[in-house]
Amino acid sequence: MKRYFSLLFGLLLTTSHLMSQDLTLPLWTGAIPNAKKSNETEKVEKSGIAWVTQVQEPNIAVYLPTKQSATGRAVVICPGGGYAGLAYDWEGTDIAKWLNAKGIAGIVLKYRLPSDKTSEVRYKTPLMDAERALRLTRQHAKEWNLDPTKVGIMGFSAGGHLASTVGTHFDQNASPVKDAAGQLKSRPDFMILIYPVITMKKTLTHGGSRDNLLGPNPDEALVETYSNEMQVKDNTPPTFLLHSADDGAVPVENSLMMYQALKDKKVPVEMHLFPTGGHGFSLAIGKGHLQTWPEVLYAWLQSLDGE
Repeated sequence: MKRYFSLLFGLLLTTSHLMSQDLTLPLWTGAIPNAKKSNETEKVEKSGIAWVTQVQEPNIAVYLPTKQSATGRAVVICPGGGYAGLAYDWEGTDIAKWLNAKGIAGIVLKYRLPSDKTSEVRYKTPLMDAERALRLTRQHAKEWNLDPTKVGIMGFSAGGHLASTVGTHFDQNASPVKDAAGQLKSRPDFMILIYPVITMKKTLTHGGSRDNLLGPNPDEALVETYSNEMQVKDNTPPTFLLHSADDGAVPVENSLMMYQALKDKKVPVEMHLFPTGGHGFSLAIGKGHLQTWPEVLYAWLQSLDGE
């Protein structure tokens, strides 16, 4: 009997572990590309949410659904934070857990933030990390019970800008590291953009995101390059857009412009606008009609397979 309870306790511990985060993988082994040494160290502040700044060693936290409910789909999640920090749980791990409940793997990206202190070229850093996250996810597809043709990207606010940059610039950047993952494609199979920053044009962008990514006085050509409504091509992946009309931080016009650009190129796109909700609402739990948006997203994801 004593042996039975010992085995049962061990099984419960194992089960508890499996229901939490599965593993964390560094994005890069060896030298991190586009990085330079500085005196900065990563910081995590917890005042309601986990706010991560000064990321030095980017990684992915992998959350997998149970094998019995797994759909084979995976989403790389880019938390927002104005390119100044990462709302790591609010727009990252909380989202991964919701995805798991739908049989979808959630891959939370802790990406480096653009900084002259730690980057050779500041605006290249987040994009390098996001593209690497997609390649790594595909590299581990068999091990994680994923379909490598069903790996998408999701971003909130400035994370939405990063996600949309990946979805419009993927054919412009070879992997800086020529390892096994570096041979795989970085094009996402779909994009999910939640109250995203899209443009870097001064009148409609989020000023903090623009300044942090491009610097205070960027060249106009750089502004155009990172205004992703201008970079949509006919092979940009199918896209889901969500915004609230009263967003006081990132104007709703960001999503409207992206929708029009995608429509013009005949890229499949679905957009949902809520009259109220403001900015940074994550899953919108307790916010009335707004909290229905995750189920709307889930229905869209199912539609990608004609389900």
